[in-house]
Amino acid sequence: MRFIINYTILLLFLCCGCRKSFLDRQPQGSLQPDNMVSKKGVNALLIGAYAALDGQDYDEAAGNIQSLGGGNAWACAPSNWLFGSVAGGDAHKGSDGGDQIVMIPILNFSVASNNSLLDDKWKAVYEGITRCNFVLKTLEQVKDMSNDEKTNVKAQARFLRGHYYFTIKRMFNNLPWIDETSTDLKPINTVDIWPKIEDDFRFAYDSLPSTQTDIGRANKWAAGAYLAKTYLFEKKYSDAEPIFTDVITNGNTSNGLTYDLNPSFEDNYRPSQETANPEAIFVVENAANAIPGSISKANQGDMLNFPYGTGIPFTCCGFFQPSIDLVNSYRTDANGLPYLDDYNSHPVKNDQGLLSTDPFTPDAGNLDPRLDWTVGRRGIPYLDYGVHPGNDWIRAQSYAGPFSPIKNVWWNVSTNTDGDNSQWAPGSAINVFVIRFADVLLMAAEVEAQQGNLDVAEGYVNRVRHRIADRPGSWVHTYVDDTNPAAGFTNTPAANYKIGPYPNGAFTDKDFALKAIYFERKLELGMEGYRFFDLARWGLAAATLNNYFQFESQYTTDVVGGKFTANKNEYWPIPLNQIDLTTVNGKPTLTQNQGYK
Repeated sequence: MRFIINYTILLLFLCCGCRKSFLDRQPQGSLQPDNMVSKKGVNALLIGAYAALDGQDYDEAAGNIQSLGGGNAWACAPSNWLFGSVAGGDAHKGSDGGDQIVMIPILNFSVASNNSLLDDKWKAVYEGITRCNFVLKTLEQVKDMSNDEKTNVKAQARFLRGHYYFTIKRMFNNLPWIDETSTDLKPINTVDIWPKIEDDFRFAYDSLPSTQTDIGRANKWAAGAYLAKTYLFEKKYSDAEPIFTDVITNGNTSNGLTYDLNPSFEDNYRPSQETANPEAIFVVENAANAIPGSISKANQGDMLNFPYGTGIPFTCCGFFQPSIDLVNSYRTDANGLPYLDDYNSHPVKNDQGLLSTDPFTPDAGNLDPRLDWTVGRRGIPYLDYGVHPGNDWIRAQSYAGPFSPIKNVWWNVSTNTDGDNSQWAPGSAINVFVIRFADVLLMAAEVEAQQGNLDVAEGYVNRVRHRIADRPGSWVHTYVDDTNPAAGFTNTPAANYKIGPYPNGAFTDKDFALKAIYFERKLELGMEGYRFFDLARWGLAAATLNNYFQFESQYTTDVVGGKFTANKNEYWPIPLNQIDLTTVNGKPTLTQNQGYK
């Protein structure tokens, strides 16, 4: 199978550097055990397993980034912006209808098994799995490490393998399991692998230290959060609850910071604040301009997802535009609470159909302040780039709406350290969250509500809401001088922000509590690649997304004709290429998912 990399090739690849093809080196002849079967060697292999988290590879000959599977980097973006947010209704593909048409079947659920983006994702993730397996296989032969050192490396490798399998289990469901002991490289995919993912995270949770020497390495508490998340996806609420409680009560980051919400919501997305971020449970590390002349360590998975047009200093590409449905979700009532059932009946004013030269006044109603740290909209300061002008920064409003993404965009003042425009599309130093503390609080709230502990669930949700409600200084504010954004901000909020906690005892029954928790995840984690997977596991994808298509298609053409089919589209088709590669005696060992050919 194409995702099973020959171990010898992988070893030579990693010996020569994670980003350099082994074909560009002189033949090595034979493996040298003293090079890799050692403490130094196995740790180099472990770094290679971490390096696969971004799903990308740097082609030095071509001077650009591609996916580990050899395709486009955005198919394998760790942010899951396409499969998680675009498919989940947070966002449109963006740009225009003729750009990256291979993405269109992803957003409207007409996707077939021969879609190249699915194959790219599959191959890139199994590359990460293969690297983890090679670490574990090599570790068995290492003699110059203590038992504690070996256990730490083993637990990190199994954590990473659990992550890689979890990532595509929730996408494809029926997967072949391959580990360091496997001899059959064309296994079947009809055995549920959730128990094996549990085992990897359980071992890591029981074995990893509380802190690590490097901030980007997984620790005990990241493993605990991921184990509990796995139980949540399996609806094993009683198993998840004590682990979430342990993580929330006792957990800390790999560099020893007690887990908490980042005091300023927007600082989660600022590289300068990363080492002091108490919210970072597990992230994919990125660095721009780390190697002169190379973009190999910058995030290229989101390279398309920047405003594009007149007066904005990005070279590409106008993709990943927040949906009108998402923006309307941030409307609040007189008490600062969301409209859970009819938010689209309280729309937020936008400039759809207007030129930037046409007059426009932004919405004056009550809004959750997280809106303007999640969505760029006309008339509101866009970080420190200036007041968003609307149409001038949008590729095609009629196709994908009037809004721009923000969370993946660096500040103008930090371009030299956080951004990289050295190739045709930007590279970024902004880390990608796999799990952050707000996510854990809301997952824990869901678990508590499912078990009837409504007061505990309410407390977790309100803790998330208090973070932004209690700190108006962290809301988006107007500029001192609109013509010179670098001059700083005033003390005047940029919109009529109003947000408050749920009143004590508001979670009166399980159904209401879950509705509020689900909506809070939409608000807090918008544009972060979670939404589709949440809707699918809740069993709400068909109703929610078909309503989304009906509503959103009144304003944009990209989602016209979109249709989600229940008991099919909760998972993507197994890539046809992977099925063909497993053929033995004319019969493939991989079975296609229900409803696909």
